[in-house]
Amino acid sequence: MFKGIIGQSAAIEYLQRAISTQRIAPAYLFAGPEGIGRSRVAEQFLSLLLDPKQTEQRSLKNHPDSLWIAPTYKHKNKLMTVAQMQEQEIALPRSHPQIRLAQIRDMTQFLSQSPLEASRLAVVIEGAETMNEAAANALLKSLEEPGNATLILLAPNIDALIPTLVSRCQRIPFSRLNAAQMAQVLVQAGYGEVLDHPQLVEMAQGSPGCAIAHWHQQDSISPDLLQANLDDLNTPLACLELAQKIDQALDLPSQLWLLDYYQQLYWRTYGNSVLLHQFEKAKEQLRHYAQPRLVWEVTLLALAEQQDSQTKTNERLPTN
Repeated sequence: MFKGIIGQSAAIEYLQRAISTQRIAPAYLFAGPEGIGRSRVAEQFLSLLLDPKQTEQRSLKNHPDSLWIAPTYKHKNKLMTVAQMQEQEIALPRSHPQIRLAQIRDMTQFLSQSPLEASRLAVVIEGAETMNEAAANALLKSLEEPGNATLILLAPNIDALIPTLVSRCQRIPFSRLNAAQMAQVLVQAGYGEVLDHPQLVEMAQGSPGCAIAHWHQQDSISPDLLQANLDDLNTPLACLELAQKIDQALDLPSQLWLLDYYQQLYWRTYGNSVLLHQFEKAKEQLRHYAQPRLVWEVTLLALAEQQDSQTKTNERLPTN
């Protein structure tokens, strides 16, 4: 029933059994990290619930009896997803997108209608963990009386949602892929070259989707920023200059990604856990809206100081 899905046999087996026995729950929670197939499984699952003859020739997201909801930003009094803003080349705000009360109200209106072509209505909520309190409470009311509908919530784990939401859903666990499965998915998707960059694969932590996203992100950043290393940060001026370049060249999401990239790079190169702590601290500061350039200046100066101290310590150690 499910085509092209790799590494999610437990989830697929559960959903196949639900279809074959006609025991479809009113709500499901697909729990697992991004980029491992949750959306693809959701789309194929719903295509089996709706009339396959009507959905196989078009995107399920355009089916009149299905509704797909994604986190949004408010831009000029209009709700826009990340994809919509990127398509229109609108700079992303420093805040995170959310599933908003207005979107849940629209969903409630959708669920109040009768199906036009299928035997039921279907809703997928991506990034369900981003719901604010008002949206979550409104969703609870819909889950209590879903009517002739099936809802699927996508979230990284059950702890990301309030317990009352989780209790009203059948939980379907999704797992990270192993190395062989990662390679298979990347090759099939036309991104086999990502495998030549083990650092990006390691950063993805078993998520092919994240590996592909890392590949595109890396391609968008200047090589001189990617190749910066601690050996080059041998003076305060060098640290300040790099901080300025990063601040001027990259938006906030790209800066956060670069910290992840440096974290993985420096761990592979130096194996120093203290450096990892500095990067985690910097990411936390950026997420809490600290001045980016200042964060980078403090971080790079601290990294250079720690590396210099480690070098001097190593030089004092006796050699055999």
